[in-house]
Amino acid sequence: MADILDYCEGLKTVRFKSGDTILPEGEQLGRLYILVSGDVEVIRERTQVTHVDEPGSFFGDMSVLLDMPHTATVKALSDVVAYEIPDALTFLESRPEFALHIATMLARRLYYTTSYLVDLQQQAAGRRQDLDLVDEILANLTRADPR
Repeated sequence: MADILDYCEGLKTVRFKSGDTILPEGEQLGRLYILVSGDVEVIRERTQVTHVDEPGSFFGDMSVLLDMPHTATVKALSDVVAYEIPDALTFLESRPEFALHIATMLARRLYYTTSYLVDLQQQAAGRRQDLDLVDEILANLTRADPR
């Protein structure tokens, strides 16, 4: 599969300065961003979830695909250049190769998240009753409506 940046030719690039908010948690902008260069952090409920500096990483996908507000803030840690797709859902509907790439990346994220939760569950088995929450999370992941 081609790199996602190969599919971005002709898209508008935008620049953010260190400290700028790219996507604000709780708002619904309908935009998708693909990182060209720079460093960003993903913050959920005032906690840094991850630091991203890999070109081709994308942000805003969950909000667009699930038609819900952003679940995290994406903030520039350095000067950032990114491709911006303002009406992302319409764009994805017209560009199946792009949508397939995003679906593959989302499946990879889900795989690693589920593997992590299973590992936590196995580590906690029989240790503390309050860690049974991991069992509930795993069970709810397959049947939960994200709204």
